[in-house]
Amino acid sequence: MVRRTAKTSYSMSKLNVVVALTTQDNDYQGEQAASAVEAASRLGVKLTLVYGDKDAVNQSQQLVKIVQDRAQRPDAILVEPVGTAMPQVAKAAVSAGIGWVILNREADYISDLRHTATAPVFAVDPDQEEVGRIQGQQLAVLAPEGNVLYIEGPSSHSAANLRTRGFLATKPQAVVAKTLKGDWSERSGQRAIRSWLSLSTSHQLDIRAVVCQNDCMALGARKALIELPAGERKSWLDIPFIGCDGVRKTGQEWVRAGQLRATVVIPPIAGLALEMLVKALDSGSMPAERTLCSPRSFPAIADLGALAARA
Repeated sequence: MVRRTAKTSYSMSKLNVVVALTTQDNDYQGEQAASAVEAASRLGVKLTLVYGDKDAVNQSQQLVKIVQDRAQRPDAILVEPVGTAMPQVAKAAVSAGIGWVILNREADYISDLRHTATAPVFAVDPDQEEVGRIQGQQLAVLAPEGNVLYIEGPSSHSAANLRTRGFLATKPQAVVAKTLKGDWSERSGQRAIRSWLSLSTSHQLDIRAVVCQNDCMALGARKALIELPAGERKSWLDIPFIGCDGVRKTGQEWVRAGQLRATVVIPPIAGLALEMLVKALDSGSMPAERTLCSPRSFPAIADLGALAARA
C-alpha cells in the first residue's frame, strides 16, 4: 500500500506529473510523448514533458532541479533514462514524497525504494528480450544462414543488452552475426555501415541481412548502402533489413514501402504507466514492481515467408 500523508491526499484534477524522455529526435520517443499526452488529457492530469537531449548528465540535472523545486514539485516523475537508471535521483525523489516510475529500463533499486515510499514506485517495460527473440525468428525466415550485420544500441542501455540476448537465443545456428554499434539514431546506423565498409575485410563477407535494434538505425544503414556505386548497390539493397520499434508512421510505413523487410512493434508505454500511476494514487495501492508489455512482429512471422518470396 502507498502510505498516505498530507502530500498524498490527491485530487485527480490537480495531479501534476513530469514525463522525462531521452530526446525529441526519435520516432519512438515521439510516440511515447503522444501516448502520455493522450492519457493525461483523458485522465485530467497536468503533464509536463522534458527531454534529456541524449545527455545523461543533462537529464539528471533536469530532474534534480525538479525534485528540489519545493514550490512546483510534481506528484510523480515518469522517466526513460538516457544513461543509467539514476538511483540517486530516484532516492531523492522518493524521499521528497514524489512518485517514481522507470520506463524502458531495468532498475534494481526499485524494490528497496518501495519499502519506504509514500507514493507509487514501479517500472514499466516492453519485454526487451522478447524483442530480440522475435528478430531472431524473423531472420530464420528471411535469411536462415550466412553472415549478417547486427547493429546494437548503446551497451550502457539495458534494452540493448536484453535485445541482443534474445536475438542470440533464437537466431539460426547457421547465421554468423557481425556486431556493429549505434546510438539509436539514423545517423549512427549510417555511420556504422560506412565504417564497416571502409574495412578491407568487409568485402570478403557475403552479407545476407542487416538486423538493427531499432528502425531508425536500420533506415540509416540502408541509406549508407544507397551511397555505393550502382554496380554494388543493387545486390546490397536486395537483402532484408530488419528493425524494431514499429511506430505506425515510420517503422511500419517503411516496411509497407519496402525499405525494411520487417520490424518489431513495441507499444508506447508512457501512457499505460500514467494510467497505472493515477489508478494507484486514487486507490492508495502500490502497482506491481515491474510490468512487462508484449511486442509483436510486423508483419506476423507466419506471413513473412510468403512476403519474402514475393519480394
